[in-house]
Amino acid sequence: MWSFLEIKVPAVGTGKHQENLHLRGGYGMSKRIYVGNLPYSTTDEELRELFQQHGEVMSADVLHDRQTGRSRGFGFVEMSDADAQKAITALNGKEFGGRTLRVNEARERSSR
Repeated sequence: MWSFLEIKVPAVGTGKHQENLHLRGGYGMSKRIYVGNLPYSTTDEELRELFQQHGEVMSADVLHDRQTGRSRGFGFVEMSDADAQKAITALNGKEFGGRTLRVNEARERSSR
């Protein structure tokens, strides 16, 4: 069984935790995956189930609009480096809920 150490880093000026780094028992870090063009009805659990077919999922989150609560049509999944690459290769360009997924390694958010 793997042990996890979760480190939460506060975002500058927000007081909220933006990044979670998962260290897998000293064997490496996880990779954050961007998942775009999701059906607006997709839940966190459905996203997790989709990616679990390709390895262990540490977290799966569909992002929602703060004011309306409506899905923004994209989310993020965290997996081990090896599992993440398998999932990206398998799911990028695949159809899910009538939409073609865009799946790639998440990039750092640019400054506004």
